Amino acid sequence: MKLDTTIIAQTEVIEVRGQKLSLLAEKAIYWHEASFLILTDLHLGKAGHFRKAGIPIPKGVHEADLLCLQQLIDTYCPKAVLMLGDLFHSEINQEWNDFRVFLQNNASLSFILVKGNHDILPEAAYREDNLTLYQEEWCFTPFHFSHHPLENVPTNLYNMAGHVHPGYRLKGRGGQNIKLPSFHFSAEGVLLPAFGRFTGCVHVPKKQGDQVFILIPTPDKSSKVMRV
Repeated sequence: MKLDTTIIAQTEVIEVRGQKLSLLAEKAIYWHEASFLILTDLHLGKAGHFRKAGIPIPKGVHEADLLCLQQLIDTYCPKAVLMLGDLFHSEINQEWNDFRVFLQNNASLSFILVKGNHDILPEAAYREDNLTLYQEEWCFTPFHFSHHPLENVPTNLYNMAGHVHPGYRLKGRGGQNIKLPSFHFSAEGVLLPAFGRFTGCVHVPKKQGDQVFILIPTPDKSSKVMRV
């Protein structure tokens, strides 16, 4: 696997299977040749799900996620936004209606959803003019897109997946440690960090040959991408 890296501002540009990918500090990938903005695990509606259970989670969490996504759309002007599952966390609530308005406000842009295990809404709910739905997987050479990482990927394709919410643990000399969201590349595929703020991350060990890019908070409350 060819994986060349160049740091550009707070974005890391890499080459995979002859394709140029920008790893964005906002926890998404911009695929230059196809003009796709790729992200996973927004988990919209999760805050509403918790509020329904009596746990006070502010709605602004998801509003901030949609604002961030809109800013990425405005910046990169993609042909399509590809979401690798767990777009919506639970049953329909007001936050789904907010997302429908978001789709309508971007009516000229194509949205593609590869369904994840939390995407349990009735099929009719996904019938928006600019939203295309795939049940489990979708191939667009040279990538094989899925929500769950695939165990057996055809040799001519490279898997892009979510679900895991990958992170990487950094340890300090004094015993301190911090776990940060990450892009985790192996020979077979890449795990994307969860886009949603209300998600967290899980440490994924780095094996020989893997390349990991973490998202480090900066003093201005944004992030930058750094290879570890």
